[in-house]
Amino acid sequence: MTDPIRRSQELMRAELPKKFYQTATVEQEGEGFAIKLDGRGVKTPGRNPLILPTPAAAEMVRAEWQAQEKVIDPAKMPVTRLANTVIDGVAQNADAVFEEIIAYAGNDMLFYRAESPEELVARQAERWDPVLDWMAEEFGARFVLVEGIMFSEQPTESISAFMSEIDRHRAPFALGSLHVMTTLTGSALVTLALARRRLTLDEAWALANLEEDWTIEHWGEDAEAAARRAKRFEDMKAAHDLFVSLG
Repeated sequence: MTDPIRRSQELMRAELPKKFYQTATVEQEGEGFAIKLDGRGVKTPGRNPLILPTPAAAEMVRAEWQAQEKVIDPAKMPVTRLANTVIDGVAQNADAVFEEIIAYAGNDMLFYRAESPEELVARQAERWDPVLDWMAEEFGARFVLVEGIMFSEQPTESISAFMSEIDRHRAPFALGSLHVMTTLTGSALVTLALARRRLTLDEAWALANLEEDWTIEHWGEDAEAAARRAKRFEDMKAAHDLFVSLG
């Protein structure tokens, strides 16, 4: 009797397009760097040329295409997926993406503190406060902290200071990378600190998952939740690496 799970997995693999090329390369086109498969240009799902703004960014995408074996599996190509999203989506909706990041800054994860237990309250203060202190010292941006989940309006001048910093990254690939990191961490401030290299990738990810890690310490880890978190980190790393590659 055929194993239905194995059969389902085989059918899923069969739906992926077969690898039809031998070599992925990068070629300069105008001011950008295009991905080529056996000399032919790659298109995004939106039928736009897959062109990256820097050689380093293009190399990451090229490596993902080259690493494909018998089939082309988008699940194993996080930087390519992000590049496609930037080209097909962010580039056409940059203002909306920018505003979403600013909205996170007005309702940032770092502002909302646990009321108890004391251990978690202390840990949040110890690890989150340095980012807020940095925002105050570096940009004059001071924010209101709240116990619980009740929304609190943040000072207009602080949001404006944050907006001015993000405005430096209006180019689509930078903006798209920042947007992904912000949504994955739940913190526009952590993302800015990461972009400014005030935090490392691992440090930023630890801050974003502080409450989840505290829960795991006390109640254990769920395998499915761990797998989802690993997948989120893969996307986080892709966005971070792409941002860094922009120079």
